[in-house]
Amino acid sequence: MKAMLLLAASILAMSAAAAGSQPPAPPAKPVTETLFGQTVTDNYRYMEALGPETLDWMKAQGSFTRSMFDSIQPRADLGKRVGAFTGSFGFINGYATYGTRAFYEERTPGSDNFDLMVRDASGVRKLVDIAALRAAHDGKPYAINYFLASPDGAKVAVGISQGGSEAAEISVYDAATGKVIAGPIDRADFGATAWSADSKTLFFIRLKQLAPGEDEIAKYKNATADAWDLKSDPVAVAGAGIGKGTSFAPDETPVIALTPGSDTGLLLSFNGVQNELKAWAAPAAQAGTVAAPWKLLFGRDDGVTSVDVHGDDIYLLSHKDAPTFKVLVLKAGEPLAAAKVLVAADPSRVIESIHAAADGLYVMTRKGAYSELLRVPAGTTKIESIALPVSGHIAEMFTDPRAAGVSLQMSSWVVAPTLYRYDPKTGHFEDLNLGVKGAIAAAAFTVSDLKAKAKDGVEVPLSLIQPKGNTGPHITLVEAYGSYGISELADFSSRRAAALKEGVNYGICHVRGGGELGEAWRLGGKDANKHNTWQDIIACGEDLIARGITTKDKLFIIGGSAGGITMGRALTERPDLFAGVLDLVPAANPLRSEFSPNGPPNIPEFGTVSTEAGFKNLYAMDSIQHVKPGVTYPAVMIATGLNDPRVSPWEPAKFAAALIAAGSPNPVLLRIDEQAGHGVGSTKTQTDALTADGIAFMFWRAGQPGWQPAKK
Repeated sequence: MKAMLLLAASILAMSAAAAGSQPPAPPAKPVTETLFGQTVTDNYRYMEALGPETLDWMKAQGSFTRSMFDSIQPRADLGKRVGAFTGSFGFINGYATYGTRAFYEERTPGSDNFDLMVRDASGVRKLVDIAALRAAHDGKPYAINYFLASPDGAKVAVGISQGGSEAAEISVYDAATGKVIAGPIDRADFGATAWSADSKTLFFIRLKQLAPGEDEIAKYKNATADAWDLKSDPVAVAGAGIGKGTSFAPDETPVIALTPGSDTGLLLSFNGVQNELKAWAAPAAQAGTVAAPWKLLFGRDDGVTSVDVHGDDIYLLSHKDAPTFKVLVLKAGEPLAAAKVLVAADPSRVIESIHAAADGLYVMTRKGAYSELLRVPAGTTKIESIALPVSGHIAEMFTDPRAAGVSLQMSSWVVAPTLYRYDPKTGHFEDLNLGVKGAIAAAAFTVSDLKAKAKDGVEVPLSLIQPKGNTGPHITLVEAYGSYGISELADFSSRRAAALKEGVNYGICHVRGGGELGEAWRLGGKDANKHNTWQDIIACGEDLIARGITTKDKLFIIGGSAGGITMGRALTERPDLFAGVLDLVPAANPLRSEFSPNGPPNIPEFGTVSTEAGFKNLYAMDSIQHVKPGVTYPAVMIATGLNDPRVSPWEPAKFAAALIAAGSPNPVLLRIDEQAGHGVGSTKTQTDALTADGIAFMFWRAGQPGWQPAKK
């Protein structure tokens, strides 16, 4: 009987979507519990199982959402414009040089995928052709998650996943012929981390094999660092999952890190998403054995977030007693107490990353959203400032400690990425002429670096990009994130640029919880201070209205993943302020997130309901718990992919259900992509469609003539 009722409900939901009316909210099945004296009711906990009833409801909502956008007459032409615009660019990712070869991912103009390329004396060729892989699998989306070339440049390890799942299998290719030498090996989601000095052994992270019936929440527990000789099965050499060797907790991920030209190996411990590392050192030649004599180098309390090695010099990036970070250096075999400050903290800048080369240490810093570059020549403590070729942000840097110089990719808000090589002998940057700049002219836009005063009086940086000619109040989209210390910097995004090309103002609100102003800025939006994150974007919206840039009926906000906390709580705290919210793969239910597979690794960032402080913080940031019946909320488009491994699709689904049930007169749209995940690995076509839907959503809700859905 129950199965028949579920089937009937599913058929009704599908029929409602086909008929053009939105399926109602799913049935409420309240689960009530008392946590630390507070009563909490969850009407949709059953949806977390993603059973047939829930999936059918989600797909019906997705069908309805698709029908709404398809009924907006200009949407089809908009999609073509977005596709043509983003297709005019050729993008390069992960440029690296080993031996006489350069390796990089490339998406050529008009292509739907990134392929793995190699360039050497024989020319340029494609090592991994994703289009061919898709063609061999009925067109299903595939993507390269990562690659790592061997020190001699003869081989490259590649992780490939399907449908946005990020569930990568790792294979090793011959760089000369493109043939697969070894693999595939499954459960390699997190990537290759190092090669041995002789390029014969690959080290990578391997997830545990779940036992039949084992809860998915254990998926990321007991990961191991494996050594693979490419001939026999990989051997686990570190991690809680092997029960011997260096001690690890189940939620810690072990990483073997080896550096070409150095006899020192490192064993790193990543505690979920926590930025601070723990590390041991041992002779690199013994790193591939469980019996390696690892000696503790530093702990998490030392505030080290990055490490690099050149010979017997170990460089550390630390925020301990240095909120904007400092660079330390010590010799292999020395204790941390012997480390010297190589680059001191400066409150006017944030040190972002360190990169060791043969000629010295390259240090990427930034002021606000814009990069600066320093160099400390080898054997000295002198700090040189290197003039960058573009005012913008360095998205990627690559150094080989056996070679001089640095390769880097730079872009800015309206300047497409360019790949450069810096030669320390000449002091000049060479354009490597990779990639295609696309159909954008920086002179067509105005960039302003503003500040908005938050509720507590703190000034929040606000970057605003406007098409020239936009005078008076205009449709404005404001983006924010605000977790993990991740910074939103002056990088080019074809998605942002597509909105700008359609005449939309685009703002980036650098909310607390991010790392734009250093460690103190991150902590200012964490735990009990998390409310500052959504209150900061509220302040940015109010500031833009006060400046006459936009109005409440033309103001939209966008964010995704952990940025969904920012979106959802801004929406529930100030529903009167926004015309609409674009909420992408949102973390909308933090009270329940830790009970999903990716929940335990996120406890260091958001806390746990098992403690009173953690519960209170999580309750405050839980969007679903703050949805109230009878409130007029702005229109919302919530997007998710059914293969999302980072934010389980039931979180956005539960949020959509709660908003629909609240009865707001404005639309709540749940956009479903059945062949996508968190966005990692999505094809250009998938991303273009999401971008075009977002622009159409804004034009519709802002009342642009001709952009209303057709009546059915």
